[in-house]
This record gives sequence, structure tokens and C-alpha cells, in this order.
Amino acid sequence: MADEVRNSESRPSESARDFEETYASMTPPWDIGRPQSAFVRLAGSGGLAGRVLDVGCGTGEHALLAATLGHEAVGIDFASTAIELAKAKATDRGVQVRFLVADALRLVELGERFDTVVDCGLFHGFDDDDRALFVQSLSSAVPAGGRYHMLCFSERQPGDWGPRRVTRDEIRVSFAEGSLIDSIEPALIELTWDQAGARAWQVAAIRI
Repeated sequence: MADEVRNSESRPSESARDFEETYASMTPPWDIGRPQSAFVRLAGSGGLAGRVLDVGCGTGEHALLAATLGHEAVGIDFASTAIELAKAKATDRGVQVRFLVADALRLVELGERFDTVVDCGLFHGFDDDDRALFVQSLSSAVPAGGRYHMLCFSERQPGDWGPRRVTRDEIRVSFAEGSLIDSIEPALIELTWDQAGARAWQVAAIRI
């Protein structure tokens, strides 16, 4: 599998270019250098199964977590700088993970299927159209019975800084077709600059 899973029809969006510039110039506030505690607890409870895809993986902490637990893990991100940093982490830690530059809206191009998908902070970056494309994209990579676990910014988070807030109802509507929402629970996304973190939803869904 080539390191880049893009073709001439893929179009880096303005948002993707922004993320590339962010990773190239600084440590993003969501890149805490370890897995999110919510996903560590998920893994500890057996919530990761089979082949694991870390979608929008950034510098790869959740794919690395899955691999250390014995899962075959793949991490993808549109930001090539993030992928290079993730590969360096895997090498330094002696962990076997495949990290690829790829578009989460075009998972069909991977030509692979995954039992578990983890998403930390990707979904809340999409506009309405791309939310729908993302859900369709997941259907090409996750078979019936596969699981999707997400952390996303919640409307419970005060202020107007950062990414778009997501409501419970928006999550239910977005995943209404082809998925069964198992749970939507209050959680936190840990950040580098704020020990309190950001209020989030932790979502578990099953592909049907």
C-alpha cells in the first residue's frame, strides 16, 4: 500500500491546508503527546476489537495505543507532517503501525475493512455536507457489526473559540442511516493549554 492514498480527484480543502500548516509550525492544542484518557478507558474495557483504524489520527497516539494492545492498527490523516511525526513516534517506541496520508472522506480508496474505527476530533471539523460524506465513507470501510468510537466537541462547551460544537441530536441525525448509536456520553477532550480540557461527547456506534 502506498504511503499516499490520494488521486487526482482528491482535493485538499482549505481546512486541510490549515491543519498542515499548524502541524508544520507548532504543537496543536489537541496533540497532548499521549492518548486521550477517554480512549484509554475504552481500550481498558475491551472497546477496541480486531483491525483498528485511527481516522484523522494526527500524530498517531490512538493507533499506537491499539497496536500496543496487540491490534493491527492503521492511522490516516490528510496532513503529511502529522503522518511523518506519527511514523517517527512508532519507530522511537518500537511499535508496528501503518500510517498513511489519506482522505477520511474517501476511505474506499484504502481498499481495506476495519472492525473498529476511532475518531478523536475529526467529525466536529466537518461542515454539514462533509458530515454526510464521512458517514458514507465509513460504510465503505466498516462491515456490519463494526464499531465506531468518537470524541467530539459538545455544545456544552462555553465560548465560541475552537471547532464547531456538536449536539446529541446532530450526532443521531448524522448516523441515523446504517448505524445504531449505542451511547452518547459526556466526556472531555484533553488539551495542551487548558488542564480542564474541553467538554465533549463520547459516542459509540455499531454498523448495521
